Amino acid sequence: MGLLLAVLGFAAVAQMRLTRDDSDYSGQRREVLIELLDSLFSAAERTLGQVDELERTRDELLSSSERRQIAIDEAESRLQVLEVLTGTVAATGPGVTITITDPEDSVAAASLLNGIEELRDAGAEAIEINDTVRVVASTFFTEQDGEVLIDGVAVRPPYLIDAIGSSHTLSEAVIFPGGLADEIERLGGTVSVEEANLVEVGSLHSIDTPEYSQPTEG
Repeated sequence: MGLLLAVLGFAAVAQMRLTRDDSDYSGQRREVLIELLDSLFSAAERTLGQVDELERTRDELLSSSERRQIAIDEAESRLQVLEVLTGTVAATGPGVTITITDPEDSVAAASLLNGIEELRDAGAEAIEINDTVRVVASTFFTEQDGEVLIDGVAVRPPYLIDAIGSSHTLSEAVIFPGGLADEIERLGGTVSVEEANLVEVGSLHSIDTPEYSQPTEG
């Protein structure tokens, strides 16, 4: 832009001098001066064209950069969601804390699994039991020697379940007729649900490296 102004300035000065006093150019032909001015204006037009092209290139680069940043932001957001769902990162948010007592040792793994499924159906995004076991899609519930095992880890009553999601919806999923609360009470236990604006799920689930499968490209 500075070059363009300089060219135009020079052309203007040349034109003023040509108009003011022809005697200053007595040694030069008027046609030569006119050709000089024409060339200067042509150069100015070319410079303007280059400026326009550079501005278009700049806008395209900015647009491309913005699209790339949007794609990066979306990928990072999806990664965060997947990390929470797979249990590889800690999570916090609104939700419920459920306490299940079992004074008669009659609450089996199947009852706990039913409760977990009800929480999942109600939109629970992260679930943890007894502050030690992160519940994910692949989590399995079994029993051995009268103990409940979750992913092979023994858990004992009282069972403390932290679940992140809509606190009201999760609470309703526990206490609705025929749900987890009714099932546990039939077995001689009790269920209490506490809604909270902030529930912390800190335990993590380790993911085994696939032995045979490999990710595909593209």
